[in-house]
Amino acid sequence: MSDGVKHHNHSRTFQLDIEDRPYFAHQLMAEAVERLLIEKGVFTAEALRRQIELQDSRTPAQGSALVAKAWVDPSFRRHLLEDVNTAADSVGIRAGDIPIRALENTADLHNVIVCTLCSCYPRQLIGMPPDWYKSRAYRSRMVHEPRAVLAEFGTEIANDVEVRVHDSTADLRFIVLPMPPDGAEEMDEADLAALVTRDCMIGVSVPKGTVE
Repeated sequence: MSDGVKHHNHSRTFQLDIEDRPYFAHQLMAEAVERLLIEKGVFTAEALRRQIELQDSRTPAQGSALVAKAWVDPSFRRHLLEDVNTAADSVGIRAGDIPIRALENTADLHNVIVCTLCSCYPRQLIGMPPDWYKSRAYRSRMVHEPRAVLAEFGTEIANDVEVRVHDSTADLRFIVLPMPPDGAEEMDEADLAALVTRDCMIGVSVPKGTVE
């Protein structure tokens, strides 16, 4: 091109779409069940579309708000550690029906979450799981070499700090309550919430003193 601008070839995206390869067996089964339930009138295609849209719209913001409130309110922190779902309800946040347990990081303990079977995850609080959380490498390596995996995320854990890996299931999910960063006592709740990222609540990162 004479204008010196490189134009991207849009005929193929970088990451192949699912339609670019044959369905796996579980994908065929899922689609068959979906069609059957619609045909039986269990729900409509429109209701399914709305639910998928709702799930896709969830972000880590609700979980971040819970963590920030726990940092500034000791009684709420105790409530959160006892029962995440009811603590969330008490401040108008819907955490869902599946029990969620908060794991508190301390100077001597660092918690991290994995789902070794698939991708169980507190989606109502922190949105959809990232692709790496669902990957076989993360699911297996985090159990066997957690410090090495954390280091790859840029999180170096001192040798005298215990790293505890928690395996989520269909019946119990987890969220990490990280330690507040330096200077947190001088910040308000909204500013603190902005420091709490999705990765902090999974446990592969820790809150920084400023918004990245």
